[in-house]
Amino acid sequence: MSTVYDFEALQINGKSVPLSQFKGKAMLIVNTASACGFTPQFVGLEELHKVYGKKGLVVLGFPCNQFGAQDSGSNGEIAEFCQLNYGVSFPMMAKIDVNGATAHPLYQWLAAEAPGLLGSKSIKWNFTKFLLGKDGTVLKRYAPTDTPASLAQDIEAALAA
Repeated sequence: MSTVYDFEALQINGKSVPLSQFKGKAMLIVNTASACGFTPQFVGLEELHKVYGKKGLVVLGFPCNQFGAQDSGSNGEIAEFCQLNYGVSFPMMAKIDVNGATAHPLYQWLAAEAPGLLGSKSIKWNFTKFLLGKDGTVLKRYAPTDTPASLAQDIEAALAA
């Protein structure tokens, strides 16, 4: 598989979404968690969605419970938490695994396309972010400590390309 458009994912409501529906848009894909020290990044992700969504950015949140069991709720509980506490209006997807034998194929591909520090393919923690260009290829991987606001320049470049 060569681009993000080759994958499908489930929305948090269980509806299947072919990622090809986002062709021609830049994407920011993030593995999220509701009870993590980085959870307040939902505010910044929502801000990116509001500022750049009209210009062609799609933010996709993928809840994951693989790091410290920090997203143990059901998809419904996660959706309610994100909306009530952070006003999340960007698409939230169904909870997935991002590492190991049960990792979602999208995350297997993302990790292979943009390895982490020292070539590591595994996702290190919640709120690892991947920026994809309008052509569906991975441009950059960001650490959980990289704030959404710090990605603005790269997002603008991706949208201008």
